[in-house]
Amino acid sequence: MKINISRQNVYLLALSVFLLIFVLIFAFALLIPEGKEYRNKRADLKKENKELKKYENFRDNVLEKLSELKSENRNIIAAFDRDFDALRFEKMHREYFTSLSVHEKIKLENESKFSVYEVNTTSQINSPKSFYNFLDAINKSDWIISVNFPIHFKREAEMIRSSFTMKVYTIAKDANTSDINLNDLNTSE
Repeated sequence: MKINISRQNVYLLALSVFLLIFVLIFAFALLIPEGKEYRNKRADLKKENKELKKYENFRDNVLEKLSELKSENRNIIAAFDRDFDALRFEKMHREYFTSLSVHEKIKLENESKFSVYEVNTTSQINSPKSFYNFLDAINKSDWIISVNFPIHFKREAEMIRSSFTMKVYTIAKDANTSDINLNDLNTSE
């Protein structure tokens, strides 16, 4: 029995075999290695996205905590920007004393990024309770103030004379230190 195959069928069969071999070579030589590389890159991208999400969550938590602390401590932050005014201090805190005088605003050396002034204070009070009320009021005042020891108390008739020094802290404004502006902290991305 003789099989009669036309020339067109031979060309078609040869072309089909050639295309099949080309597709197999293309698939095994190019597509499969590229697919493996793609899967590896996709796995790396997932790891990096997971790490990025972790850092974004951390940053968001820090920014949330920062804004929370800024809102809780708004008065303290603003107090660093205010310059100490002895007359205003006397007016604000005179109610705790029979007499109050603030002397010698001496600038001490800058501590880090803050300017520190030492202020000598003498006063007369009726009772130690009014002095402790004064200390509580200082914590809520317009400046950052620390009362230094020793605090001298001396009895004079019905009054108690007290003298003490205070340190007043403000943000340093000179050219040698970098200017900190706590209100301009960048919370944007």
